[in-house]
Amino acid sequence: MDAPSPTADPAEAAHRSGFACFVGRPNAGKSTLTNALVGTKVAITSTRPQTTRHTVRGIVHRPEAQLVLVDTPGLHKPRTLLGERLNDVVRTTWAEVDVIGFCLPADEKTGPGDRFIAAELAGLKRTPKVAVVTKSDLVDSRALAEQLIAVDRLGKECGIEWAEIVPVSAVENEQVSLLADLLVPMLPEGPPLYPDGDLTDEPEQVMVAELIREAALEGVRDELPHSIAVVVEEMLPREDRPADRPLLDIHANIFLERPSQKGIVIGPKGKRLKDVGTASRKHIEALLGTPVYLDLHVKVAKDWQRDPKQLRRLGF
Repeated sequence: MDAPSPTADPAEAAHRSGFACFVGRPNAGKSTLTNALVGTKVAITSTRPQTTRHTVRGIVHRPEAQLVLVDTPGLHKPRTLLGERLNDVVRTTWAEVDVIGFCLPADEKTGPGDRFIAAELAGLKRTPKVAVVTKSDLVDSRALAEQLIAVDRLGKECGIEWAEIVPVSAVENEQVSLLADLLVPMLPEGPPLYPDGDLTDEPEQVMVAELIREAALEGVRDELPHSIAVVVEEMLPREDRPADRPLLDIHANIFLERPSQKGIVIGPKGKRLKDVGTASRKHIEALLGTPVYLDLHVKVAKDWQRDPKQLRRLGF
């Protein structure tokens, strides 16, 4: 009888690279999880649902693999043209990735929104699906066990066979690395898709606009409908600066839907807008690695979420 062949040296295993996509209801923790896996901020986060408007790619580099994370907007029942376009973005992304992670928060019971998404995912027969129970730090072990059982049941009811069910806490960095370990074998064999060291392929101007929008959303959760858009008009190095003291001038417009919203964002004597500038500038300087002069203006683009022309102009 032949002796069993020795196990292949993992160092000789073929390199894998491909795309994974996190989906879920708005505010299920998808962007926070993307940032935790990449190890830096590539997707904006907010406690307000539907914060993500673009598909941000975060790139996880490993010696044996490159995992490219596509972070989509949350799938939801659309009430505006913007909502419909965001849902189209989600479905297009699902059809193009190698593995899908369905994010379900540990601290919220599965509901109609989760069923709606699960039913859509069930139609993608060939793509492996991993159930990611997010925010596991917010519940005790018993509640977590109950949620894992509920997620397993949801899969069975909707005709999905989960490749894995894994609880994670992106905030506490619990099981984040394990999730990457589970996703990598589901990717196809192939060389890296992006140069080593790249963390995202999102254009810098888009990322800067997103950081400003995140800061603008921060203080107006209750007062303002979800109607803030940011466009970076110009990013230019200041000409008269010495090489060892560069300064980047960034001019950006914050667009709102109604004149009555301007006062909320600007605040008494301009204080809110100043706070938005201070908070976002700190993140922008960390992102770009250079001092920044940030010039912010607040403008009205009437009912832009419902207007195809305005949506195009604002990059949707």
